Amino acid sequence: MIKYSREDYFYSMKLPPFLVAGNTIGIMCPAGYMPAEKAETCVKTLKKWGYKVVKGKTLGGKSKNYFSGTDQERLEDLQRMLDDDKIHAILFGRGGYGTTRILDQLDWKKFKKNPKWIIGFSDITVLHGYIHQQLEIASIHGPMAGAFNHDEGNNRYINSLKDSIEGKPIIYLSKAQDSNRLGKAKAALVGGNLSLLVHSIGTNAELNTDGKILFIEEIGEQLYHIDRMLLQLARAGKLKKLKGLIVGGFSQCKDTVRPFGKNLNQLILDSVQSYRYPVCFDFPISHEIENVAIIIGKEYTLEVGADQVTLSTI
Repeated sequence: MIKYSREDYFYSMKLPPFLVAGNTIGIMCPAGYMPAEKAETCVKTLKKWGYKVVKGKTLGGKSKNYFSGTDQERLEDLQRMLDDDKIHAILFGRGGYGTTRILDQLDWKKFKKNPKWIIGFSDITVLHGYIHQQLEIASIHGPMAGAFNHDEGNNRYINSLKDSIEGKPIIYLSKAQDSNRLGKAKAALVGGNLSLLVHSIGTNAELNTDGKILFIEEIGEQLYHIDRMLLQLARAGKLKKLKGLIVGGFSQCKDTVRPFGKNLNQLILDSVQSYRYPVCFDFPISHEIENVAIIIGKEYTLEVGADQVTLSTI
């Protein structure tokens, strides 16, 4: 497990410049394949917002397998966008699997000098972790290009991305749940897909969660898999010193034929039963339509009340 010094807990997170009309957003796929036509609603919406759009070679590329291109092709496509000063944000087409395969070959020198917004979720969690932990630069966990196909790119989840990249104040409200643990926290917000958070432990993308609000989400896992991953987070010390825990959507998760014996909420509450920080469930961070944009590394205020949950930027 990676060890952190006391100084690590007090770093200053750098925010890339917020976008203004006329800026350029690049779209590419660092992992799974995505047909170019599935990004067209996204492209039209971004242009409607006033942005220019550059499409990478991996969007609708010539790949014949799962990936959007070979490791080298995906690496080169992302590197071009990281290095291009005329591109002000990179919005990924989709996640899937494959970002980890190219992460260690990326050159971040130009990006560190001129940071830009990196936007995505799911497999992109590992990229967020690396950027947060190694570069101390904020990024955005939020809707990718495919999500714009819902409601023709016009719903509050897509609009939350627009507000985030433009630096507008954010207030998210969520319904109270019986499993919620009430309380208030103010801290930097970090997290992502549970599988990728666990996958990153012991690597250069491992998140230091001490003193942070952690958010997690997942899709398509069996309950015992989730239990195992929560145990791994706990054993790695990732749940011990949190200021709060936000549980997003855990969609399409399944039980075994012979029931595991506890539901999802019970598994999560069991994993944090020794701690007193607030916990909320069913927050709109997920693999589904309900997926608001979160600036990783930015400070938020979380209020888990008896009637509703409020998450707002500071």
